[in-house]
Amino acid sequence: MRPAKGTLGKALDRPDPAIRFYLFYGPDEGQSRAHGERLLKALEAEKAAIAAQAAKADPALLADEAAAIGLFGGKRALWLEPAGDEIAMAIDALLEAPSIESPVIAIGGALRKTSPLVKLAEEDAHALAHISYELGERDAERVVEELAREEGLRLGPGIAARIAGAAGNERGIIAQELVKLALHAGATPDHPKTIERDILDEIGAGAEGDWMRLGDLALAGDLARLSHELDASAADADPVTLVRALQRRLLMLAPIRARVDRGARPHDAVTSAGKAVFFKEKDLVIRLVSLWDSEALARALERSGALERKLMSADSPPPADALEEELVAIARTARRR
Repeated sequence: MRPAKGTLGKALDRPDPAIRFYLFYGPDEGQSRAHGERLLKALEAEKAAIAAQAAKADPALLADEAAAIGLFGGKRALWLEPAGDEIAMAIDALLEAPSIESPVIAIGGALRKTSPLVKLAEEDAHALAHISYELGERDAERVVEELAREEGLRLGPGIAARIAGAAGNERGIIAQELVKLALHAGATPDHPKTIERDILDEIGAGAEGDWMRLGDLALAGDLARLSHELDASAADADPVTLVRALQRRLLMLAPIRARVDRGARPHDAVTSAGKAVFFKEKDLVIRLVSLWDSEALARALERSGALERKLMSADSPPPADALEEELVAIARTARRR
């Protein structure tokens, strides 16, 4: 089932014992993950990760694991991420099982409305499905303020907007930036600290282009600067976060390029996108939609999705330089265009 508007918080903080499957999906995976973590806390359960491919290979696995009692008697919740239609048969078996001990939480991406997994979760009384849409500017700033308070941070004027913008309005990246700020400032909920622009500049948190820079350099075909940035800043960055930043850029470019394909000039297509394009990035976006046609953008998005799944796969981690190789490949493709 899908929770009624305004009732999701209650469903997460006071879980219904009858619900055995939770599906959090949509374009904002950071928000979906946050919902899952909030539910875990309310369940007072330990996260037990299961690979989606394992559930696909053995559709009875989830039902068996969910029915089993934890080795030490504590509460568990089975966690699948990333999850897609490949687990639909396993979820069907779970929902048909006579009883379970542990609920299943699945974090999906941008699944379609026609997705078999979404249909299962929406139509069964023992399941709950919620779609996480990307945050708008105002919502993102509100999230920054809320998460900042949890870290013991008071934000000066304009700081929330700056952090939200640099993080592409993605909750997961926002949370990482605020943890970094709190550590730097020595802030805790019991001993809050105020963050002004000078502190933000000092540690580079929220600096313009922090997360998009590598993807933009690759898409622009700037191999020299890309190599420099990889050497200088990518080593300590979370590769999944960087891949998702690249995906956000590709998703932003796709509808603009579609207007170009229909005959609009790149400048006009970017202008008509309005607030979707940050004014300081307008020239860059014009250049990128001139370089990349819709088919090439779709291929790049597909490849980035495959890379993200590999990076997050617990059973077959890719080489450490997989992200670097993909960015260099994108840059070389751009130089040939």
